[in-house]
Amino acid sequence: MRDLRELDRFRDVANGLAAYGWAGDGTCGVFTIPSPTDRQDMRVIASSGDGWDHVSVSRKSRCPNWPEMEHVKRLFFRDDEVCFQLHVAVSDHISIHPYCLHIWRPNDGQTIPLPPKYMVGPSAEVAA
Repeated sequence: MRDLRELDRFRDVANGLAAYGWAGDGTCGVFTIPSPTDRQDMRVIASSGDGWDHVSVSRKSRCPNWPEMEHVKRLFFRDDEVCFQLHVAVSDHISIHPYCLHIWRPNDGQTIPLPPKYMVGPSAEVAA
């Protein structure tokens, strides 16, 4: 995860963690990010601990879309970091906000397994 102090211009110090007497640091915090699609606010809560980097992204009246999630990924994680959205079994669903999605990354040295690139689609060299 990036040093989140780089995103202080978006940090929400009036709400969120500030209510507990702490506004966050380089690994945690609450942020208000304008959507790249409609400039409406997205609420992002970032944390790092227990072997995971995590951001939750929510909107007031709908789930974030792909361009919004990609925008958040690029802001909060470095270009060389692999992150994922996780679809767990229904029995493991935990939902405290109806329009919230999550991005995860292990930060304890684990590598996220990736499928072979050819299974995702042709590479630029093959497609050209």
